[in-house]
Amino acid sequence: MIKLRRRTTAGALAAALTGALALAIAPANAATPTTAPAHHQAAARDVVCTVNDNGVNYRSGPGSEYPVMGTVNKGQKMNAHGRQGNWIMGDLWGGPTGVWIHVAYLDC
Repeated sequence: MIKLRRRTTAGALAAALTGALALAIAPANAATPTTAPAHHQAAARDVVCTVNDNGVNYRSGPGSEYPVMGTVNKGQKMNAHGRQGNWIMGDLWGGPTGVWIHVAYLDC
């Protein structure tokens, strides 16, 4: 899996994730976590990301100018569907769909 950290440079991040709204596909040998219930497993084109801090805001759009819809804590999983700039859009496991979280707070 691709690890995204706060220290990741923009160039390395851009190389790791392709396209303005598309995430790089995980390698064929990278398995979806086996502990996830079937209804939480990512589709083949999705990447599973994990929130790496507590009290992380998720927003309605890709930027701090968009309203905060709620917060999540370390360990929360998300099926990531797309990316715009430094923001990743996806569906929170057991929660809202189509939310945006800054890449600094995700390990994908």
